[in-house]
Amino acid sequence: MASEQNYSNHARFFPLYHFVVGPILLLYFGYSVKMLIQSPVWPNILGTIVAFGLLAFFFSARMMANTVQDRVIRLEERLRMERLLPADLKGRIDDFSIDQLVALRFASDAELPTLARTVLDKGITSRREIKKLITTWRPDYLRA
Repeated sequence: MASEQNYSNHARFFPLYHFVVGPILLLYFGYSVKMLIQSPVWPNILGTIVAFGLLAFFFSARMMANTVQDRVIRLEERLRMERLLPADLKGRIDDFSIDQLVALRFASDAELPTLARTVLDKGITSRREIKKLITTWRPDYLRA
């Protein structure tokens, strides 16, 4: 945690995953396609299929981790909203989309009720747009 988290620096990268494994698999896929074009024989066909499968696995693993993370965030934020929102908004907790809940997790406890009302009343669904509305950032350093 080098600096205080905010909108401009909240994205998280896992260096081994994003900057080592990903590029290696992408290079391997490109190389296998090149070999297949140069010589369309069975070993090159199989190599390209395997390279594509590894690349697909790389991206699907990230999507699965993000989906699980979003489900946990949805649960946490619903519990947090039950505790912090005024009575008239508590009945609308189920109206929030996962994208809205994921973005609202960065709003401070003091700011959440007002921002939640704004998001619902104006129908703001963009994670990016909601995060930009936050004035007091609640950091989340423990993410997948």
